[in-house]
Amino acid sequence: MYLDIKYDVQVRNVWVENRIICLKFTNDAELRFPASKNKKLAKATDIQLNNIELICDGTGLHWNELDEDLSVSGILDGRFG
Repeated sequence: MYLDIKYDVQVRNVWVENRIICLKFTNDAELRFPASKNKKLAKATDIQLNNIELICDGTGLHWNELDEDLSVSGILDGRFG
């Protein structure tokens, strides 16, 4: 069971290192999680995985080619898709 906690955070930058999704927040904190935690990301090629963009003013991540979106608040709750 997950609690619906609201976070007041924004991601400033997102990138991938060795199939690890890396987030840098506006407060300079960083969070990383392995692509293997998400079914679609786990199956993605390196090129597809790296084709990531920030959406919703830095509160979401989007992979257009994979049709995958993740919310930053969900990631902070440990939900990776």
